[in-house]
Amino acid sequence: MPRNVYTHTLGTLCSVLDAYSAVLFLADPPSRNGTRYHLAGKFSLGDYIDPAAVIEPGKGLVGWIAKNSAPLLVPNFDQRKNHLGYYKENEELRIKAFMGCSLPDGKGILCVDSKRQYSFSDKDQKLLHLFAQLIEEQSASHGRGETLHTVGEYYGALKEIYTLRRRHSRWPDFLREFLHLLITTTGCDYGVFCYNDIAAGEYVLEGETSPLVWKPRALAPAFSVNSGAIGWVCRNGEALFSNAPGGMPESSLFGKGVTTPQFHTVMALPLLVQRKTRGVLCLAKEAPLPVTEEVQDFVRMASEHLALFLENLYIKCRLRDVSAAAAEMRLQKERKDAECNAGSDA
Repeated sequence: MPRNVYTHTLGTLCSVLDAYSAVLFLADPPSRNGTRYHLAGKFSLGDYIDPAAVIEPGKGLVGWIAKNSAPLLVPNFDQRKNHLGYYKENEELRIKAFMGCSLPDGKGILCVDSKRQYSFSDKDQKLLHLFAQLIEEQSASHGRGETLHTVGEYYGALKEIYTLRRRHSRWPDFLREFLHLLITTTGCDYGVFCYNDIAAGEYVLEGETSPLVWKPRALAPAFSVNSGAIGWVCRNGEALFSNAPGGMPESSLFGKGVTTPQFHTVMALPLLVQRKTRGVLCLAKEAPLPVTEEVQDFVRMASEHLALFLENLYIKCRLRDVSAAAAEMRLQKERKDAECNAGSDA
């Protein structure tokens, strides 16, 4: 895989995680001295990454990941106890946080760092794993001689997706642009997001790229989880990638009684929040669309980001409810105390 592609990927990773540097190490062929890892790609806001850096398993934080094949998150980096091994001069002394993980095939290590303490969280670690998976699969695709032209486009789209929250504070605006960006990048005709109301046993349409189902000025339509491909994803919590030769039935997405175009290609992914399927992201196209690994990786990463966004909203709502309940309890206590004091005075 060309280094310029690694640079583009690592640059996107730095932007998403607001990191100072991102580096990729790949394993050399095993020798009598054991496996060593050479620097295969780098992106940094500075000019101090050592292009000749080599990592040995067990030595330093990166070497610990190589030896144990386990992720590592160091929110408060202490240079007196640990070292990284990929900076030259004294630049490592300025690093305050570090995070890294192995590639899925175990043949590489992906790392990011920051000059700010506590820059990375467990959710950031999850995103790092997704990037590691995508890098590994892209490397395999390059080995098979597949084109990498769209890979750059997918990463460019991911970078834009990760900036949507900064530009849109309102959920409807965010969702509208999110869906539009997905169908533009994948080449699909239609995109829709539905919220899964588990208690009611139905899913509710919250946004679509064209008004196929949700009529203007009407209430958001709801459908039984026992109907349509989207209902199937709600019930099973599994992704659906369909590219049927004759196209899916016209009632396939939402079930009987809801007519849509006869989509040839359908991609529907569950959004997990608190380990439950809280929503479904669905993209569809009337004409045949090759559902390649790159396309699947892209929509999976996009759906993961949307799930994180929803989880943050869920946590904020819970905190708001708890805060309101606490305020109400304090008010009741103050009223009760006032009544008691009034009775004592009498």
